[in-house]
Amino acid sequence: MQHDTPPIADYDRLLERKVEKTLDLFSGLSLPAPAVVASAPEGFRMRAEFRVWHEAQDSFYAMFNPDAPRVPVPIHAFPIACAPIQALMPELMQRIKASPELRRKLFQVEFLSTLAGESLITLVYHRPLEDAWEIEAQELAEALEVSIIGRSRKRKTVIGRDYVTETLKVDGIRYRYRQYEQAFTQPNAAVNTAMLEWASACASTLGGDLLELYCGNGNFTLPLSRHFGAVIATELSKVSTRAAQYNLEDNAIGNTHIIRLSAEEVAQALGREREFRRLQVLPQALDAYRLDSVFVDPPRAGLDAATLDMVSRFRNVLYISCNPRTLHDNLLALRDHFDITRFGLFDQFPYTDHMECGVLLRRR
Repeated sequence: MQHDTPPIADYDRLLERKVEKTLDLFSGLSLPAPAVVASAPEGFRMRAEFRVWHEAQDSFYAMFNPDAPRVPVPIHAFPIACAPIQALMPELMQRIKASPELRRKLFQVEFLSTLAGESLITLVYHRPLEDAWEIEAQELAEALEVSIIGRSRKRKTVIGRDYVTETLKVDGIRYRYRQYEQAFTQPNAAVNTAMLEWASACASTLGGDLLELYCGNGNFTLPLSRHFGAVIATELSKVSTRAAQYNLEDNAIGNTHIIRLSAEEVAQALGREREFRRLQVLPQALDAYRLDSVFVDPPRAGLDAATLDMVSRFRNVLYISCNPRTLHDNLLALRDHFDITRFGLFDQFPYTDHMECGVLLRRR
């Protein structure tokens, strides 16, 4: 049984339907006409994850249909993946099937690649990884010219590096991003670049200083920093905070400070409810900054009530959302105080119901 590839020829029609569905959701709000950013219909995913299924002497990549969750669907081609991943998939599987050590109890394969040409492969096992595995994994990494990571319970073995370095050109400026294995990164690099340029165009009209919540590895932080006197970017994940700090230094950005705080903790700091030692890295007190603008890129759950209350006090709110429904709910809570002046739709995930949205809110 061969997995059906996405309906590439139907992409424009599917995107049009998804845009209409999203606009229907927001029809009760006074939103401007959106800028719509389409994806390439194939070759757009910079990361991919597959189960590995074993039958007798054969092994293959597999996914599962929600309607039949126990029946593996073999994946013989994956045209939505970027060219490096498409090239690596058959060669990797051929070498896995030829090596009992690499194949034994291999459960999952993850690919991470970049527009800059780097790739990393993670092999996940249901068994301890010993010296014999590491020897063969070293040979595999050299043959495929990639880094290899082996994961088993409570152990991570790195052959090469546990990250790739992406380069994105935003408004004519090249930014380098360290992307760690199994840390969040935007999967569609081309649409992500368009989204960064849209956000930068919004930010160019704001001035003052910026507070950023959920900054991740600094995906938006780097290009947005050009448009503000200072940026205070916050993130809770230790891995993402470490990546963001490295990316600031690697790109020689000196006006931005990464602080490991949750959105709730930021609200407490701004409200002077708590003092945080982590804020002592700032060259001046938090209330000395002219924080007129806030940028948020929250998880699918959107902004909670406390964070909504905090952002409602800013003059400008630049909001990127991976969930139109929670964005809609948050906008209902903010609309009495703000005008929505810009609206963007970004097709990060073609052939799915997911639509990335962006809005710029300006206080009345």
